[in-house]
Amino acid sequence: MNYLAHLVLSGNDTELRIGNFIADSVRGKNFSKFPDRVSQGIMLHRYIDTFTDHHPIVKQSKNLIRPKYGLWSSVIVDLYYDHFLAANWSDFHPVELEKYTLGFYEDLKEYWDILPPRIQRFYPVMVEQNWIYSYRTVEGMSHILYQMNKRTNGKSNMQHAAVELQEHYEVLEEQFRLFFEELQQYAKDLIQKLPPDGAAI
Repeated sequence: MNYLAHLVLSGNDTELRIGNFIADSVRGKNFSKFPDRVSQGIMLHRYIDTFTDHHPIVKQSKNLIRPKYGLWSSVIVDLYYDHFLAANWSDFHPVELEKYTLGFYEDLKEYWDILPPRIQRFYPVMVEQNWIYSYRTVEGMSHILYQMNKRTNGKSNMQHAAVELQEHYEVLEEQFRLFFEELQQYAKDLIQKLPPDGAAI
């Protein structure tokens, strides 16, 4: 899953959200240097990614675009799913999407000193362009996919993936909804099992 899904799956716990958000920028066991709850958020992110990568519904979504995008299909489907979450936001969260994303950017500022350098570098652009809020439209996703393709030095051809999003829109949305219902329960169960002393999951 991509940024927005990881935030939502952390519930209302700010430090879990921070950990879940920064997890891709934390390697190996480096999570132990963070505050306990942030460390748990990093581990939660990893469990969510493993659950997602091996889920049969997600594999169906990837197979729709795999002939054209190969190994990049996983990244693209993560972005597609964040689009459907943002586009149907009121079905999943009571706080309006823009207010939610702006609030999270403020949380990141509060925890600035512990953010990995990579997060600190892209934070100003993320806020200026409000990346997460832009997920809600196909046009916004087109821009995100274009930027992602630049990050792969043009190897992924992701800039074209909005075409497949529109072509398979109803099927992908149905797959997202079925999968996300299971993922929400999985994440909820994991959070309920978190040790109160901040130990690993």
